[in-house]
Amino acid sequence: MGWIVRLSLTCMVVVVGMLGHPPLLRSQALSGPLVVFNAGSLAAPFRDLLQAFRARHPGVRPLQESSGSLEAARKLTELGKVPDVLGVADYLVIPKLLIPSQATWYVGFARNAMVLIYSRVSIGSGDIDAGNWHQILRRPGVRTGRSDPSLDPNGYRTLLALQLTEAHLRQPGLAARLLAVMPARWMRPKEADLVALVQAGELDYAWSYRSIAMTSRLPFVTLPPEVDLSDPQREAWYRQATVRLPGPRLGSTDSITVPGEPIVYAMTIPTRAPNPRVAAAFVRFALSAEGRTILERNGLTTLRPPQVGGPGRPPPAVLP
Repeated sequence: MGWIVRLSLTCMVVVVGMLGHPPLLRSQALSGPLVVFNAGSLAAPFRDLLQAFRARHPGVRPLQESSGSLEAARKLTELGKVPDVLGVADYLVIPKLLIPSQATWYVGFARNAMVLIYSRVSIGSGDIDAGNWHQILRRPGVRTGRSDPSLDPNGYRTLLALQLTEAHLRQPGLAARLLAVMPARWMRPKEADLVALVQAGELDYAWSYRSIAMTSRLPFVTLPPEVDLSDPQREAWYRQATVRLPGPRLGSTDSITVPGEPIVYAMTIPTRAPNPRVAAAFVRFALSAEGRTILERNGLTTLRPPQVGGPGRPPPAVLP
């Protein structure tokens, strides 16, 4: 008798699909692994997205791997590891490192802002604000961390923010003086790695994102919009700052010039993604109203509508 019930349910699914109803029942057929590589600052938002997506599709097995965005891209170009979905903290990583060999399109989905996180025991924590932070960081004994610009967009955005601070305050040489008090021993592969060091009191301050500050519940300095790379209306101002990075292949003599730009997070499905159907459904979910709510709950500002770029176009199943 049990096989008759199962056969009837299968027939119902086919009939509902043929009648053109919403793909609620048809979507239950999604199954298998869903491998997601994401930026460190997307670890918490994508974890929540994957949990919600799996609740809808119990047959899907999410596998999440977090790293700096450039490091994630080089897993494809250097190691041949291809995920189903790649989410990066800077949309430029995709056209500069992955198109056309690994991907043909991307969709920008969220914004963020650069901030300085700290703890209540940080030197100067009672005095620091948006006006004097650059003076506090240069106080004797202050330890300020940053992420590696060759692996993580937050790392090169820190360098851009220092240049913009110098221009905004009209203090020649200020960027170099600030960089001098942030030695390499306080640098980590991605900005998310710095949170625990600040919480433990091993660092006084660290360059981070507003979303990470909010989800980690650490106090943070809101930087001026001329500096924090959050304002799309200031794109021309941001572009006066540039950073040169190692080229697409590790150890190569090539380099990439990254201009100052408003922060835009992006996703793509690599051309050789093992499970493109499940990947498309996940990206569509991330861009949906429910997905945007999850992203915003994690401190990101979502883009409405999403920004599509690249020589190719996302498959129709991706855009809601």
